[in-house]
Amino acid sequence: MFKSILVPFDGSQGAEAALAKAAALAQLCGAELTLLTVYRHHSLLEASMHMLRPDEPADLDDIMRSHAKEVAERGKSLVVESGISAPRAFVKAGPVARTITGFAKERRHDLIVIGSRGLGSLEGVLLGSVSHKVTSLSETPVLVI
Repeated sequence: MFKSILVPFDGSQGAEAALAKAAALAQLCGAELTLLTVYRHHSLLEASMHMLRPDEPADLDDIMRSHAKEVAERGKSLVVESGISAPRAFVKAGPVARTITGFAKERRHDLIVIGSRGLGSLEGVLLGSVSHKVTSLSETPVLVI
């Protein structure tokens, strides 16, 4: 049925629920499971606020990338606990929904399993959730949990 399943993972409860369902489906189908954690580049406002705190690392992108790697590793650990021995995890920067759909298309995933609500942002509340955007943009089938 499915050979390759992609799970966007931001560490939220919704993402954990999606990950659990995707792991069960991957075991049932014998599919490969891939996690993707996406972070956005910081804004100019965040950069200007950062100048007020010189004791922190100079590059917010490095901080965000490091946090995203931690989130991806946590997701990978959850998958291993569910019995899947070789999950793959990736970290990418960019607009979240477009990065997810582009990654799925590029890597030829058969299915995207995504939580209905993630960590989100004010933008997400005003403009719609990432899962809604992914379902609108994706050429790959999407299962929203």
